[in-house]
Amino acid sequence: MITDVVIAGGGPNGLMLACELSLAGVRPLVLERLPEPSREPKANGLLGQVVRMLDHRGLHERLTGSPEPPQPNSAYFMFGAMGLDLSLLEDSPVHALPVPQRRVVQVLQERAIELGVEIRRGHEVVGLAQDDDAVTVDITSPEGEYHLQARYLIGADGAHSATRKLSGIGFPGITYDRMTVRSAHATVPADWVDPATGALNLPGYGAVMPFMPHRTEHGGFSYAPMPGHPPLVSTTEWDQPTTDAPMSLEELGTSIRHVLGVDVPLGPPDGQGPHALRRLTGGNTRIAERFADGRVFLIGDAAHVYAATGGGPGLNLGLQDAVNLGWKLAAEIRGSAPSGLLNSYETERRSAAQRMVLNAQAQAALIAPGGDVTGLREVFTELLRDPSAVRRLAELTAGADVRYDMGVPEAHPLTGRFVPDLDLHTATGPVRLAELTRTARPLLLDLTEESSLAETLALAHDQVDIVTARSLTPAPTALLLRPDCYVAWASASPRPDPMEIEMLRAALQRWYGVIKPART
Repeated sequence: MITDVVIAGGGPNGLMLACELSLAGVRPLVLERLPEPSREPKANGLLGQVVRMLDHRGLHERLTGSPEPPQPNSAYFMFGAMGLDLSLLEDSPVHALPVPQRRVVQVLQERAIELGVEIRRGHEVVGLAQDDDAVTVDITSPEGEYHLQARYLIGADGAHSATRKLSGIGFPGITYDRMTVRSAHATVPADWVDPATGALNLPGYGAVMPFMPHRTEHGGFSYAPMPGHPPLVSTTEWDQPTTDAPMSLEELGTSIRHVLGVDVPLGPPDGQGPHALRRLTGGNTRIAERFADGRVFLIGDAAHVYAATGGGPGLNLGLQDAVNLGWKLAAEIRGSAPSGLLNSYETERRSAAQRMVLNAQAQAALIAPGGDVTGLREVFTELLRDPSAVRRLAELTAGADVRYDMGVPEAHPLTGRFVPDLDLHTATGPVRLAELTRTARPLLLDLTEESSLAETLALAHDQVDIVTARSLTPAPTALLLRPDCYVAWASASPRPDPMEIEMLRAALQRWYGVIKPART
């Protein structure tokens, strides 16, 4: 059997990539070793730029059940168990979507099937070999072993990625062995919960706000009442003795007493599971030596893992890996990719992964025990009264500080960044910019006077979508968007001059290759 792309891993990252490739006209084959989607509680939500990315693909509404676009968190957030007062900012960069990972998988699987993706469950990659033309993949399945050839193999198979190991790609990083995290879905006394704020009022201690990790000299505590689910109660401690005993609510209660100095009665969770009841000791922060090896690519946890910030940030980063790689790989397969396009996947996503390492390590330092850390936190508390400091940390947390090098000198401030959503009015009526990117095609948005830019270039619509409109909100006058919704070029001129138009042509050439000449 010969196929264009085999994706090893049918979790959220692999499914997201399958959707992106399908939108670009490439039909991948997804292999997932589990016979059914995992029901194990993992990430409890999505945070940052990925929430807006899902909106730009029409998936936000599927996940929320509401047509309302994502709204930024403009009140309060956390960094290293320290409060970020987002009300100090004119526009918050933090978007949050409280939806469990298994729901994300369900929605992405439904979308992939709609787009014609074949998903084989119970099929596991156990061997591979590649040459200049193809990758030969060895697979085990309920029906036995078989082999297939693919032009490319993508490892979306998690932190213990067989694809990465079979390719001989190293996974250097740091192992943390001092930290023990205990988590459980559990009930707490109803009269301890403030109905107005959702805070958990602990007698003898005080109020603990929901979803806001709380640090003491002895460890950390958090209380997360997810909508439609029993609260998730967690503690973090250091230098705990190892044990083989099964985790229990009693053990979690003992840990809470040690961390906070008070007792919190915990009852069994309500409703149908699965429910979390786990103890995790240690963890890893690692980035693969390379994200590509010949015709093999890595995305998500196969390429990077983070110990100190939970499962959510890794999921957020992995989904964006998928969107970054999808359109580039499809262009390579179609034969339309300009030189170096596929190599830019590693360049761009490695820089994003390194920012997440910085994020994870900084937060790990701020939540650690000890009086010296307490002193550091007091200094940070003073700094966090400054709106500019709040913005820097909020953008780091959300991934909104990622800016790709688009190779444009003296670029517009938006160039290289994820595009802001705009309210537009087109010939067919009002529309949000996010609604124009659902097809994952390149987009030239012309808001210039008399649509002068589109008329001047007269690009062929089979290469780049052109939309002329006027903006109902302050905006640049023209934007060239890559399929991943990052701005490749922008202008603020009512009528871009010849030099700006030449820069636009250069951006088109850089990202999309040969562009058909203007009409005469």
